[in-house]
Amino acid sequence: MLKKNIETFLGCDKEFEEAKIVLFGAPFDSTTSYRPGTRFASRTMRAESYGLETYSPYLDLDLEDAAVFDGGDLELPFGSVENALEDIEEFTQKIIDCDKLPLMIGGEHLVTLGAVRAVAAKYPDLHIVHFDAHADLRDDYLGAKLSHATVLHRVWDIVGDDKIFQFGIRSGDKSEFVWGKDHVKTQRFNFDNLKETVMALKGKPVYFTVDLDVLDAAVFPGTGTPEAGGVSFDELRCAMKLVAENCNIVGTDMVELSPPYDQSGISTATALKLLREYLLALDYNINNK
Repeated sequence: MLKKNIETFLGCDKEFEEAKIVLFGAPFDSTTSYRPGTRFASRTMRAESYGLETYSPYLDLDLEDAAVFDGGDLELPFGSVENALEDIEEFTQKIIDCDKLPLMIGGEHLVTLGAVRAVAAKYPDLHIVHFDAHADLRDDYLGAKLSHATVLHRVWDIVGDDKIFQFGIRSGDKSEFVWGKDHVKTQRFNFDNLKETVMALKGKPVYFTVDLDVLDAAVFPGTGTPEAGGVSFDELRCAMKLVAENCNIVGTDMVELSPPYDQSGISTATALKLLREYLLALDYNINNK
């Protein structure tokens, strides 16, 4: 049993026992290859969430009516990548053991590996839907097997061939794309074929990971590895809604907001609105299965 965090995300203040979704932060960025700062994302988002309304005009739903529990931020060691991943795995395991949906806020993208380890242990036929600017399929980065640049390759080590579906990818080493052709399904640049993919995944357990740098860097500069190009806010909102409505999501995350690189705060505001819409879509569909 978990106790509610003292400061909660806006509208995410249900008790653990009544919640169906458990939100928590994984403030970790020790393998960031360019600009660190994602460790501050969950704390900043939580504090800034009170500039947002709980009501969604898009969905005509309100977070006040949703069953979401805020478990706070994990205290993760920065001196050991593996220990941090083990802590994330253990916390995620507690959530799924209580038949609740874990939604993790990163942090750099490597944090996904810890959560996937726990979810895959319960759901052996786990499939991955991955939104990102970067393929993240390197087998190692500068000799390191555990990195935000290798995270989807490490996830592939767990789930195997034809279980990972990537969208929005517009950056990566050539070797990643060559290797990926035989092992994962990659849609470059956009969300084309997303509807067909989620329909094909109906009924199968899905872990959905959203790297926010899939957004156009012109409208979302607050990230550690910005890439020119990318999708719009509304394209991402609608794509996340499509996945939430049609997939059996058993674990999920939103990663790679780096607040220090956008002093205007618009990147945090964008991440928060996407989180609100996603939480509401998830809660609605959990209640209407």
